[in-house]
Amino acid sequence: MSLLKLSWLGFWPGTASPWLLLLLAVASWLLVCILVSTYTFYDNCRRLRCFPQPPLRSWFLGHLGLIRSSEEGLQYTQGLASTFGDVCCWWVGPLHAVVRIFHPTFIKPVLLAPAAIAPKDVVFYGFLKPWLGDGLLLSGGDKWSRHRRMLTPAFHFNILKPYMKIFNESTNIMHAKWKCLASDGSTRLDMFEHISLMTLDSLQKCVFSFDSHCQEKPSKYIAAILELSALVVKRHQQIFLHFDFLYHLTPDGRRFRRACRLVHDFTDAAIQQRRCTLSEQGVDDFLKAKTKAKTLDFIDVLLLSKDEDGKELSDEEIRAEANTFMFGGHDSTASGISWVLYNLAKHPEYQERCRQEVQELLKDRRPEEIEWNTCIILHPVLTQQTLLHCAQLNLHAQRCAQFHSVLQSQEGAISRSRVPGAPSLVWEQSQLT
Repeated sequence: MSLLKLSWLGFWPGTASPWLLLLLAVASWLLVCILVSTYTFYDNCRRLRCFPQPPLRSWFLGHLGLIRSSEEGLQYTQGLASTFGDVCCWWVGPLHAVVRIFHPTFIKPVLLAPAAIAPKDVVFYGFLKPWLGDGLLLSGGDKWSRHRRMLTPAFHFNILKPYMKIFNESTNIMHAKWKCLASDGSTRLDMFEHISLMTLDSLQKCVFSFDSHCQEKPSKYIAAILELSALVVKRHQQIFLHFDFLYHLTPDGRRFRRACRLVHDFTDAAIQQRRCTLSEQGVDDFLKAKTKAKTLDFIDVLLLSKDEDGKELSDEEIRAEANTFMFGGHDSTASGISWVLYNLAKHPEYQERCRQEVQELLKDRRPEEIEWNTCIILHPVLTQQTLLHCAQLNLHAQRCAQFHSVLQSQEGAISRSRVPGAPSLVWEQSQLT
């Protein structure tokens, strides 16, 4: 009876059925893939032993969750550098290895290396993909090169100079809020929160020419950007949520999708409105009006950009670049300004020196008269201390054998053994204080 049931597949005793051969081929291929992956992982682990590593939280979680986005987390990171020196190995779950580099001397050759040697992190950056798309931050290869060339005009001095007025206006709003809080008797405030709103306010005006008054009243768009940033960091700390199909079933996953839709709808509406204006006025009249009013923003530059073949950016590509700059531009700038203020408060002597430099710079001018060519030279010690607190830089090395040969050119304590595989590289500078 069993032979009759299998007869339609041709599985007769003593015959080499095509279905059986296909089944054996697939099974063999799967077995080879499993064996190759297992050996690669084992070999990678063996070679990563040349790097010291702190005690694991568990075999499954690795070191995941040991570093929090808090003061304690920063102190823990500083302790890693003082304990392990220039580099250590860090496990994000049971399979993904991270090499934390603590000294800029060792990260410099990686930053200067081709993208093929140190491509971008596919794990953490993968969480950003639904939000940011294939912008400069997440794209690679020819697409990255094409977009980088097309975006170069957006950073020309003549386009950036009028932004000084916007920066001054946004900063004045923040100062007014601080004065109001101080007059009410407040002695403490979250500097980073206020500065983040100020940088987002500035960026929204420079990218979209849109004033949401987000520093003075709630803005759904700005709130969505802040929520997306927090959700991505939270997801990275929970290993089971690294899988998309599980994450989208959670409340955080649904919040992430709602925030993405809100951000995308806002950006799409701005692009469509500007494209309609451009088609109605024509390129020449559009540029004349923008030049006269000095209001050429980031969306305008993207809409007018063309590559060597005369092709324009699509609406989806423009949205990706605009969202990328809203995300990447506000957070790093807010972090840098916050650390500047921190170091000024920590070193009163340099705070006084900076105050004297500003007073000498202004002389009889009002603060709003500060322009692009105005230059404040801060004391080197303050600048150095601020740079040492900068945020970590994440890289991903698919070809760590080549990466390790680059590191070998540096004098230091890194082992000479080569490290193939695919660990991430994380540059930590915060410990150098």
